[in-house]
Amino acid sequence: MTADRQHRSFEDLVAEGAAVPTEGWDFSWFEGRATEARPSWGYAVSTAGRLSGAHAVLDVQTGGGEVLGFALGRAGRRPALLAATEGWPPNVTKATELLRPHGVVVVASAEDAPLPFADGAFGLVVSRHPVRPHWEEIARVLGPGGTYFAQHVGPASVFELVEYFLGPQPEESRGARHPDRERADAEAAGLEVVDLRAERLRVEFHDIGAVVHFLRKVIWMVPGFTVEAYEQRLRELHERIRREGPFVAHSTRHLVEARKPG
Repeated sequence: MTADRQHRSFEDLVAEGAAVPTEGWDFSWFEGRATEARPSWGYAVSTAGRLSGAHAVLDVQTGGGEVLGFALGRAGRRPALLAATEGWPPNVTKATELLRPHGVVVVASAEDAPLPFADGAFGLVVSRHPVRPHWEEIARVLGPGGTYFAQHVGPASVFELVEYFLGPQPEESRGARHPDRERADAEAAGLEVVDLRAERLRVEFHDIGAVVHFLRKVIWMVPGFTVEAYEQRLRELHERIRREGPFVAHSTRHLVEARKPG
């Protein structure tokens, strides 16, 4: 924690974390307040390279469009057809504003709904941190020889923070999103998994405002989180960070490349 925030009150830090807008997947507000190590494979840069060789591309659950926008900015050639889906209305608006200049059509589509596209419409489907990959739908919209390239959140990601607020979680919850399970689901949908890599990465929260904003932004971590409901635990964590330094957790990520047989 910086000297400035070291001496700020619990109330001030919490109010700041509670006031920051949560739409999109821009995490720049956390600079100096929280850190997360990045996977070695560099998903956004790798995606840029794949875009250059694709004709029709779909980004599933694009968030605010930040990752796709970055990748398109780095791509040597823009695909002829570009589409993205997003289910949260504030993100649909943000993604549309960000991606329209790149020629991307953003379609409002609930995360658990069938993809609103024809069979075999895309040669490349990408996604960064989908809530849940719908393998049957991904396989359906890919053309023969098409590729799904994505970075997924892995099992028990940032569970040190989750369990601080919710207590020990059942093994079923801890094992959800396991890459081996996702491989099996992808293969059951008719896809061939050609690359699957997983990493566990260090996360640090340097002040309680960062914790509050993170839990407001990543709403599935502590469902129903509000400052009022968890005020006592937040106060205790605030004092712990002041005494001991950053709260340390670990995220899990895996890179998935799956191909539809030609």
